[in-house]
Amino acid sequence: MTVAPDVRLCAHFSEDHFYPEVVDPITGEVLPDGEEGELVFTSLTKEAMPVIRYRTRDLTRLLPGTARPAFRRMEKVTGRSDDMIILRGVNLFPTQIEEIVLRTPAVAPHFQLRLTREGRLDALTVRAETRPDATPEARAEAARAIAAAVKDGIGVSVGVEVVDPETLERSVGKLKRIVDLRES
Repeated sequence: MTVAPDVRLCAHFSEDHFYPEVVDPITGEVLPDGEEGELVFTSLTKEAMPVIRYRTRDLTRLLPGTARPAFRRMEKVTGRSDDMIILRGVNLFPTQIEEIVLRTPAVAPHFQLRLTREGRLDALTVRAETRPDATPEARAEAARAIAAAVKDGIGVSVGVEVVDPETLERSVGKLKRIVDLRES
């Protein structure tokens, strides 16, 4: 069986039991079907402990229903609103950087995002660990490739540091990808 390349993974919700909405993560305004935002649920049948407009912090899109009545579709989750960084007016998610780092050959999948303030502007530096076998030329090329991919794909300029293997902090449980060094 072959699947068309543009078919997206979807989940289905029973609208008899849940009322799903997608809202703007910043303003809370309800967005129309097809626009990306934060998924919000209200339970319709739970009586003992109802859930009213529960904000999941997951970013996704609601899609029109299918031929099956009372079922809504949701596109796959693309990120989390609580990890969002607003850098010079551009919304940026660590998962976007992760995709770029993972497809860069000379670096390992370990990275960290450092937010600093340069003058009155926020700045972001991507720190990625090199692979043990990477040459100095490959490290320099990886730094250029990551910076170019972020600029082209996300629309902001970032600094990139390719650091030695096993240099970045490891954490147990949820990874801490963002280090905020800005003064409040």
